[in-house]
Amino acid sequence: MSLITMPFGLTEPLFVPEYWFPPSLFNLAEKTGFDIESLIFSFAIGGIGTILYNLIFKRDHTIMNDADRKDKRHKLHNYILFVPIIMFIIMVLFTSLNHIYCGIIGLFSGGLATIYCRPDLKGKVFVGGILFTILYFIYFGSILVFYPQYVELYWNFKNLTRILLLGIPLEELMFAFTFGMFWSGLYEHLYWRKLIKSNKNN
Repeated sequence: MSLITMPFGLTEPLFVPEYWFPPSLFNLAEKTGFDIESLIFSFAIGGIGTILYNLIFKRDHTIMNDADRKDKRHKLHNYILFVPIIMFIIMVLFTSLNHIYCGIIGLFSGGLATIYCRPDLKGKVFVGGILFTILYFIYFGSILVFYPQYVELYWNFKNLTRILLLGIPLEELMFAFTFGMFWSGLYEHLYWRKLIKSNKNN
């Protein structure tokens, strides 16, 4: 799942400098819009967003049986997996919204589409969103402890809500929640897996 997520780091030019203008290795973000850090970040959140719920609630997987796969909800299975990308493209082409909001709307739509196709994942989708937001809040907060001016220096506030929660831009937390929603159930949705209670002692 990390490898699936990693290429999304190549979308960084869509967000620089309209959303933010981060410092980067070799000043790549400033020079090209691309940067190595975005690939690393995408790789990391892809794996974490997928497994966080299962780790905390001790869940394993089992393969869905053929009867479940033939449910009428799954007729749109392949299309629903691409809802976030389709919604993002539509929002980018037909609205003047900052791309971060297009991404948030796309991910939220993907989370709702997952629930439609896989209602058994409803709890994981919403709780996964909350868990990832909490983790992201802690991660972002730890940066601000050592670099208090980080947000002020690198976020393009004239294009955003300018709402900060303990110093963290609201948009970052909205992204974290919607990413957690969609990505927490993506593995099960993509590979036809169902959640079961883990038999492991630890």
